[in-house]
Amino acid sequence: MHMHTCMPTHPMLAELAPGAMRLSLPLLLPLLGAWAIPGGLGDRAPLTATAPQLDDEEIYSVHMPTHLRCDACRAVAYQMWQHLAEAEAKLHTPESGRRRELSESVYTDVLDRSCSQSWQGYGVREVNQVKRLTGPGLSKGPEPSISVMVTGGPWPIRLSKTCLHYLGEFGEDQIYEAHHQGHAALEALLCGGSRGACLEEASITREEL
Repeated sequence: MHMHTCMPTHPMLAELAPGAMRLSLPLLLPLLGAWAIPGGLGDRAPLTATAPQLDDEEIYSVHMPTHLRCDACRAVAYQMWQHLAEAEAKLHTPESGRRRELSESVYTDVLDRSCSQSWQGYGVREVNQVKRLTGPGLSKGPEPSISVMVTGGPWPIRLSKTCLHYLGEFGEDQIYEAHHQGHAALEALLCGGSRGACLEEASITREEL
């Protein structure tokens, strides 16, 4: 697994390394379990970030842990939608005046590629003592000032298997039809419904309350 520390760019750091938003800590975090920024950047108290403490299911299970399945489903919906939108954009020309639809063979291939990708941009971090998947399409509200994300390991394989599961459950035709209605409609198809992963998460939250 790999660990990355994410934090907003300080003006001083922006001058030294424009666009640098992520610091990789491959060796220190496993040894120290935390990372701190000294108070040298102004008079603010040091910022600290602790690496997520993963349990046995999160480390060893071949399946996506139950409490992360809603995030995983949302990530899959986003990637399917993005891959299809990018493929359609390649067919669009100013003369056509409207979006051109993909043929069945093309959108089938695009959806397969959305599942077989590397998924390297995704990982797990802990915010307010709650572990969540993080990555493209999963932002919810304000980002924490500093956090540690664990990437690699079993997460890419789990996301790929989750993607293939939804592809098999709903089929390419139904997924592409939902895609025409927008990202929200595709996410609702995959993750909503009476047995959807995000509905299950809501039920678990209500039970905890």
